[in-house]
Amino acid sequence: MPVQGEKGIIVMQFDAVEKKLLSIIQRDFPLVPEPYRELGNALGITEEEVMARLQSLMESGVIRRLGGVFDSRKLGYSGALCAMNVTKERISEVAGVVNSFDEVTHNYLREGFFNMWFTVLTPSVARLGEILDEIRELTGIQEILTLPSENIFKIRVNFDLD
Repeated sequence: MPVQGEKGIIVMQFDAVEKKLLSIIQRDFPLVPEPYRELGNALGITEEEVMARLQSLMESGVIRRLGGVFDSRKLGYSGALCAMNVTKERISEVAGVVNSFDEVTHNYLREGFFNMWFTVLTPSVARLGEILDEIRELTGIQEILTLPSENIFKIRVNFDLD
């Protein structure tokens, strides 16, 4: 796990089981009723150890999210990238409001006039409008730049740990 490297830089070191586990879940997560048991069988460890190792990797920040990626448009969903101008004093408050919606998938700060950006994925354009109206009402910020999704860009990144 975390190790102090040269010049004080923290580096991650993984044992052979962690490397193999991370490789499998990136490329070929088992879609079966008991995936963690199957992972354990492939790695020669118990299901409980798989779950403990994954939990540890999540807690250390190595894994941010473990879940499926779906083509939301084929499922009938609408998405948008949105941005607001939020004063420094209100960033935590406004982020709390924005993040309270399950449909908000990302929220981050950037430099510039529009400094809080977030993405919203909803089952309909009408629901997207409802969420943005609620954010306006709850924050008092009326101007929300809304850029509807027109093209999907997915970059697949798999890390070679060997």
